[in-house]
Amino acid sequence: MRVKAALLKKTGLASPYAASKPLEVVDMELTPPGRGEVLVRIKAAGLCHSDLSVIDGSRPRPTPMALGHEAAGVVEELGQGVADLKEGDHVVLVFVPSCGRCRSCAAGRPALCEPGAKANAAGTLVGGERRLRFEAAPVHHHLGVSAFAERAVVARESCVKIDPDLPYELAALFGCAVLTGVGAVVNTARVEPGASVAVVGLGGVGLSAVIGAKLAGARQVVAVDLSDEKLAFARRLGATDAVNAGDKDAVETVRRISGGGVEFAFDMAGAVPALELAYAATARGGTTVTAGLPHPDKRLALQPVTLVAEERTLKGSYIGSAVPLRDVPRFISLFQAGRLPVDALLTHRLKFEEINAGFDRLREGVGVRQVVLFD
Repeated sequence: MRVKAALLKKTGLASPYAASKPLEVVDMELTPPGRGEVLVRIKAAGLCHSDLSVIDGSRPRPTPMALGHEAAGVVEELGQGVADLKEGDHVVLVFVPSCGRCRSCAAGRPALCEPGAKANAAGTLVGGERRLRFEAAPVHHHLGVSAFAERAVVARESCVKIDPDLPYELAALFGCAVLTGVGAVVNTARVEPGASVAVVGLGGVGLSAVIGAKLAGARQVVAVDLSDEKLAFARRLGATDAVNAGDKDAVETVRRISGGGVEFAFDMAGAVPALELAYAATARGGTTVTAGLPHPDKRLALQPVTLVAEERTLKGSYIGSAVPLRDVPRFISLFQAGRLPVDALLTHRLKFEEINAGFDRLREGVGVRQVVLFD
């Protein structure tokens, strides 16, 4: 089968991407789904910093690669052995295919699935296959999804069946931004009603953490970012306070308005200075959570004595410590009940040929979530 897909041949091309065009929309060969796999017609795919990190080289991945990992679509064909989906089902795609059998999956932590992580690093599906080819050469999959394409073959484990009444362009956001941001609040940190929270970095994931904190009943949500526009956006979503991270006394301001530091601070920026700010703004006995993914060569310096003398906690959160089969449907239900304003996060709808310009906007911090719509 021939499909149009966005191919990344080389990382680190200069911006603006509308000119250098790191993503080429080309015709690729997509082979049919094998055992345990599903052919999905992609209807909407979101642009995420995890894609941008591959484009600019800060998240090393094998190339050539078909990018895209946050998406929703409809099932068109089932591979052998897939019995719990049917053609026509609407699905959200998630970027960690959990095997259900490894140590992490058995412990109820599918976000840390060991075969899934190995396959994602290698650019294959969880079964080790590559189903895409360009000019007769194999193409790597991005996080088991490769959603910037008209169709994708994915592992059954990458699919979560959803309510068909949910528009695809909103459904896509639940596969990464919402799952990661809200999940970090309710799953990783387990924020309780009445807590004080700070969120550093107000992209799609960070703003999802803001609405997640409101959902959890936080009494104070301090939004922190370099962009005054993003800070105003966070206030509209319910943040009680806003602090520009570029201010020389930003940490002191957060600590002052929260009465000595927040109980929970979230770094959603993927930059070491943002994590340092989040940690410094956390109160004694508090918890700092990071869902950012800086370059592997980056290092964090902190005073270990604070972990002991102040009983501080520093935690990582990957895909919101989520159980996707549980969390995607329940977060969708909360949106439908009016308790998670996910629709506010969608600021741009793109045509496929506008994808490079979309990544320029993402790099510049313009808007929140952009979604490519496929006919």
